[in-house]
Amino acid sequence: MAAELPDYYFRVRDNGAFVFRVDTENRQRRIEMDQIAVVNIRNGEIRPHGGRELTEQDMSEITAWMEARMALLAKRDIDDIHRAVDYLNTTTHWVQSKAEPEQLEQVTDALLLAMHDLRTVLVRKKADRLLKGKD
Repeated sequence: MAAELPDYYFRVRDNGAFVFRVDTENRQRRIEMDQIAVVNIRNGEIRPHGGRELTEQDMSEITAWMEARMALLAKRDIDDIHRAVDYLNTTTHWVQSKAEPEQLEQVTDALLLAMHDLRTVLVRKKADRLLKGKD
């Protein structure tokens, strides 16, 4: 292979990843992946796989991956919210200029309830922040 493979591979899953050590230093020059741990980024748990003991390098690589993964997920979360604002604006334009009465009948109640719920939470959170700022 032209490019150097990393020493570790992280198979991403909902709550974290399965961690594999990558080995190409064998007789057949095949890529071998040996699972060494299971990582849960929600609670920070790192569980060695199959009775293994993780080395300092293993732990260092895993914790670095966890930090990078959490940063990426946080960035995606805020990006999703910005995208939601765009969708709200697009929806407003659609309602005002293109929606047929039958279409509005299908979505109005769901949109009103969702927007009311969102507004209630946003107002409460904003008030909490303002009160904390005064203390």
